[in-house]
Amino acid sequence: MEIPYIKMHALGNNYIYLDLFSFDIEEAVLSDVAQKVSNVNTGIGSDGMILIHPTKNAEVGMRIFNKDGSEGMNCGNGLRCTARYAYEVGIVDKTQFQIETRSGIVDAEVKIVEGKVVAVTIDMGKPRLKRSLIPMAGEEIELVVNEPFNIENQILNVTAVSMGNPHAVFFVEDIEEAPLLTLGEKIEKDPRFPERVNVEFVEVVSENELNFRVWERGSGITEACGTGACAAVVAATLNGYIAKNTLTTVHLQGGDLFIRWDENDSVWMTGEARIVATGNYYYE
Repeated sequence: MEIPYIKMHALGNNYIYLDLFSFDIEEAVLSDVAQKVSNVNTGIGSDGMILIHPTKNAEVGMRIFNKDGSEGMNCGNGLRCTARYAYEVGIVDKTQFQIETRSGIVDAEVKIVEGKVVAVTIDMGKPRLKRSLIPMAGEEIELVVNEPFNIENQILNVTAVSMGNPHAVFFVEDIEEAPLLTLGEKIEKDPRFPERVNVEFVEVVSENELNFRVWERGSGITEACGTGACAAVVAATLNGYIAKNTLTTVHLQGGDLFIRWDENDSVWMTGEARIVATGNYYYE
């Protein structure tokens, strides 16, 4: 089967995108295709696969498959790439529109310079903070903030946030010393998170600046995670490191995102999105 694709990245978080406005693919093969195109040695190489598809509920729909073939709920970097692609190829003809994900519908706005999208702002919606909504096992409490978390004979403190997908945020003194390789996968698959979890380590630089590293659920270490950056700002606010409604620069490994958790509880994310290549993948 010949599958036309677009490869895009946002701050190095790269996916293979399939435009289902222009062709169809069987549901039964999606997980396998995602695993095969993501393989850097025998496929194209990516953090996963994203479908851009028609939907009755918004101008554009988006589905995310991790590199292990599992389907995700939301992806901030994927939303920005989807928004840029949808505008530049004419799926939408306005700068403000909606995108539907498995976790809900979000508002998107593209900034245009000389006919090209140079930045995308997404209203990521309201964070979900109750333990049962993360979800995270344990006694139900209103918030999981700076809670002791025993893992591999170490005591860390976790703040749990859902941005339509689950995040476990840990604050560290030095981002370069964050135990991403040693603990990332173990925390992701810890039984306290029944749907697994994205793992973020965050260093507070100032009252409006964070350093950030991520282990993504189903994909491992990636250059960036948009929902993770949003979760990091929410967690920093809940822990008193930054004030609510503060535009915060989050330094990810692939570049910067600009995040604000506003007075109405919506989390706004602004950043770039780039098209890398187009072509055909030969699926057997």
